[in-house]
Amino acid sequence: MSRPGVVFGGSRGIGRAVSQLLAQRGHRVVVVSRNKEAAQAAAESLPGGEHLGLSCDVSKEEEVQRTFEVIGKTCGTVGYLVNAAGINRDALLLRSKSEDMVSVLHTNLLGSMLTCRAALRSMLSHGGAIVNIGSLVGVKGNAGQCVYSASKAGLEGFTRSLAKEVAARNIRVNLVAPGFIQTDMTAGLEKEELVKRIPLGRFGEPTEVSQAVLFLLESPYITGQILIVDGGLQLAM
Repeated sequence: MSRPGVVFGGSRGIGRAVSQLLAQRGHRVVVVSRNKEAAQAAAESLPGGEHLGLSCDVSKEEEVQRTFEVIGKTCGTVGYLVNAAGINRDALLLRSKSEDMVSVLHTNLLGSMLTCRAALRSMLSHGGAIVNIGSLVGVKGNAGQCVYSASKAGLEGFTRSLAKEVAARNIRVNLVAPGFIQTDMTAGLEKEELVKRIPLGRFGEPTEVSQAVLFLLESPYITGQILIVDGGLQLAM
């Protein structure tokens, strides 16, 4: 079996779809979630066996370090890293609570920085690929999502800069920016009005985003890129 792929936020939504696709391609997958039971259940559901489910709060440096220590001892050097863990606390900026702002930035931006730094230690000698999951609102902005948008826009800048830092070590870093996807995060949205703005006329599926992620993971000559998966929504913004 090839070097393992580590998927943070891999127990649900886009992360789970990525985990499924990696397992189908013959990779050993480490599914990481804040909820250990959810991570283990997701890992056990993957085809191929020998997958691992771990719990980790990506906003806490010591937990990230401990997680990669376990991965190193159990699975060896990391080949792929996908950062799909994320939260949103949408509100107008004037109504945003400071603690919510900190939580969003720590999970969505700092968390990916911490996991990338930890994974790089494993990848430096063998190369590897990283895909961060951003958002279309990080590229285009959206009223009522200032903090979430800032966290994802920061992730874009981080991805481009890290790609330049590590390209010489055969490590590629890219970002997928989804639009409206059928996940827990979008469950409460008024879909009828939003769909009218999407040229393809529907929300995307997590599996459609996972295909873009796999493309970037497996493409040996692409790095520092932002791939938007939005059904054409950017054209209407």
